[in-house]
Amino acid sequence: MASTSSPLTSSSLVRAPFSCITTTRTPSRRISTRRLEWGFSPSSTSTSNKTTTVRAQRGPASALEYRKLGDSDLVLSEITLGTMTFGEQNTEKEAHEMLVYAFEQGINAIDTAEAYPIPMRKETQGRTDLYIGSWLKSQPRDKVILATKICGYSERSSYLRENANVLRVDAANIKESVEKSLKRLNTDYIDLLQIHWPDRYVALFGQYSYDPSKWRPSVPVVEQLRAFQELIDEGKVRYLGVSNETSYGVMEFVHTAKVEGLPKIVSIQNNYSLLIRCKFEIDLVEVCHPNNCNIGLLAYSPLAGGSLSGKYLDVQSEAARKGRLNLFPGYMERYNKSLAKEATSKYIELAKKHGLTPVQLALGFARDRPFVTSSIIGATSVEQLKEDIDAFLTTERPLPSEVMTDIESVFNRYRDPAAF
Repeated sequence: MASTSSPLTSSSLVRAPFSCITTTRTPSRRISTRRLEWGFSPSSTSTSNKTTTVRAQRGPASALEYRKLGDSDLVLSEITLGTMTFGEQNTEKEAHEMLVYAFEQGINAIDTAEAYPIPMRKETQGRTDLYIGSWLKSQPRDKVILATKICGYSERSSYLRENANVLRVDAANIKESVEKSLKRLNTDYIDLLQIHWPDRYVALFGQYSYDPSKWRPSVPVVEQLRAFQELIDEGKVRYLGVSNETSYGVMEFVHTAKVEGLPKIVSIQNNYSLLIRCKFEIDLVEVCHPNNCNIGLLAYSPLAGGSLSGKYLDVQSEAARKGRLNLFPGYMERYNKSLAKEATSKYIELAKKHGLTPVQLALGFARDRPFVTSSIIGATSVEQLKEDIDAFLTTERPLPSEVMTDIESVFNRYRDPAAF
């Protein structure tokens, strides 16, 4: 394993975003504090009595903002680089090109998982980490916030372990997962370790209805946290988070940590976009509020798997044919449902009305939500990544109240149209 520096101290972490890897572009950096107190309404960004359309401005690029993640000392760029295409749709060379470009633009956080690349396959499992690890060899480790994930309960992915029929989030699985991740990633420690999905039964990946008959015994939260505590004590993990989690799960982790004196989760990585809002906004917003549990949201799929770019509306287009929703039949099928496509068309019309591209509208919306610490952005080319980053930097901040009012009008008609 390559030599790496020790985990940062609290004070050096706060300074980290201001001393990122030497780059060809050095925009001014600023830490945002506006998310410390939320108090917002969908159209509270500004007010206007004008009846004519006010177009969102696209001016000179501003700097990325940096936000503290929950109770941790991690200060993340408002964009986290998602990597689940590395090793499936992207070669190692392409992965490195995107990593270099992302960090040149001020991104300081990478999200990966032991299950990647996606779709999950035994033949490709772990390639994403290997590509990141080979890139990390040439980087100052303390300038990179590295987040990864351990799989939850799975009867189909036992190949991730040496001797297991079922994946569980117990002490043995946690330890094996972390040791293998560290080796692949070529590092001595993980900044943020997340549970990819719960050990217990929950409705996952587009399912909105909890089926009581599917309840099953699960690994007690206290046992999970004790296993994570050992890894933290060994210096192999710094902070904990959850993913694809519910309010019940978040509260169980927070309460158990408080009662037992164990590590508290600092983040939740859930699906959040113009097409998928209710599941988070109904009650997780309250749970995660800084005055309650103070859990930072890492929003994944803010472009709804690329759907909100509009490329899948014309099924015969080259972009649609090359898109992962068509490359991998059944993958993210929820975005191919008729209501999701219908709602997407409305949002694209809305973007055009206000002088925005569909990507600018979708990413600007996620960017401005006060409960989003960082949006996880994936791409299959530097060109795609550039478009996404530019959407954050050149679109009026925050989006005008007229845009937000129109977004709410569409939302009121299509509430989470991708649900099934």
